[in-house]
Amino acid sequence: MRVLLVAPPGAGKGTQGALIATHFGIPHIATGDLLRDHVARGTELGLAVQDHLGRGELVPDEIVLDMVRAAFDEAKHTGGGYVLDGMPRNMAQARALYEIGRGLEMTANVALHLKADDEELTRRLLARAALEGRSDDTEEVIRRRLDLYHEVTHPIVDWYASRGILVAVDAMRPAERVGRQILTALEAMRPLVNLVPEHARRSVDLTGLGAAFGTS
Repeated sequence: MRVLLVAPPGAGKGTQGALIATHFGIPHIATGDLLRDHVARGTELGLAVQDHLGRGELVPDEIVLDMVRAAFDEAKHTGGGYVLDGMPRNMAQARALYEIGRGLEMTANVALHLKADDEELTRRLLARAALEGRSDDTEEVIRRRLDLYHEVTHPIVDWYASRGILVAVDAMRPAERVGRQILTALEAMRPLVNLVPEHARRSVDLTGLGAAFGTS
């Protein structure tokens, strides 16, 4: 399975990404971890990251995409699956990732969309901030992050839907129930992903199936 994760802050992207990776025995490619790993190993890309951070700049997309390309290439030679967590965050990144995937014959089978209500996400993020002592994560800051997600990131959901690879799940429920639904859906899809051509694929919305997997 080759899975992209699309989710607002607080929806449980990291938790579900790790679960999928463990279940299917595939790499969990988290862009934040990639950056830290390249910096720690002092690779050419890591040195470029340090240079930008040292100047107080954001790490350019090109550098992160090069890291993802290398991770995809490694995954191709160790089974061919992956879970990508942390990208894409906008349409430009989504299209760039698609081109990288096409070039390596590693395009995603599934774009997994974790859907959650802004009020619930705000509650979760405030609770996490209190637990971790992060006084900078105020309600105002969290709502600004969510607004940015809706404006910049969420439009890629429609693009993945148009390609027929979107799978939407309700992330409002407890993490273990969300995970059970995700794994059930991906297991059902696994035998088919390489048999159905892209033009014939259809998106799947599982958000109305909460009762089948427990609602509490």
